[in-house]
Amino acid sequence: MGWEALDQWGKDVTRLERLAGGEANDVWTVRVNGQLAVGRVGVRSDADLAWETDLLKRLDREGMSVPVPIPTTDGRLFADGVVVMTYVEGRPPETEADWRRVADMLRLLHRLTQGWPQRPGWRSSTDLLHAETGTRIDLRAMPPEGVGRCRAAWARLVGRQTCVVHGDPNPRNIRMTVDRVALIDWDEAHVDVPDLDLVMPHNAADLDDEAFDIAAQAWAAWEAAVCWDDEHSIKRLAEVRAV
Repeated sequence: MGWEALDQWGKDVTRLERLAGGEANDVWTVRVNGQLAVGRVGVRSDADLAWETDLLKRLDREGMSVPVPIPTTDGRLFADGVVVMTYVEGRPPETEADWRRVADMLRLLHRLTQGWPQRPGWRSSTDLLHAETGTRIDLRAMPPEGVGRCRAAWARLVGRQTCVVHGDPNPRNIRMTVDRVALIDWDEAHVDVPDLDLVMPHNAADLDDEAFDIAAQAWAAWEAAVCWDDEHSIKRLAEVRAV
């Protein structure tokens, strides 16, 4: 499993430059048949990659701006851990108006994916009220008191409708132009309660005070659990109120 699989996209494929970010993957710009694209290699399972690439194809068909998988010469959407996708131009959001456009795009994602199956191996925030592990989350590694606070935050989400959440809609993963808002880097996407995507600058999703508090506490708890125990996760756990 590695970049040697890139030749399955044809003979005219060149790796160009490593891109920043992508903790779980090695990500580069590549050129495929004269087209600028993004190549990624990691350790995700075939089932996980099938879930992600199928989702992106569906969202593209529905009119969302997302990276679109470029198939291999024999039509596969990934090969030996490698995925190649279209390159998405744009800038990050800067103003309140920008973030309101991002909120609209996230709500469209949530509407389009109600009833979507869970990403293989993942758990939702409310699943973790009873489960201890799921992909990158291992609650057994966290302090028991911290786990109790996280679960109390997630318990406030019980009974809500679920859908696909992007999982990491920070400015680095958003590409804006005058005409559209694109979401890139779907590594953290999974099925969960949409609140986790809606803790945004300027409260751009227009949540009322209680809804914003529920969302912010659940998001901080998720960030603490999924990143434990780096500096970011410790800061997020400190934001989760004691039970």
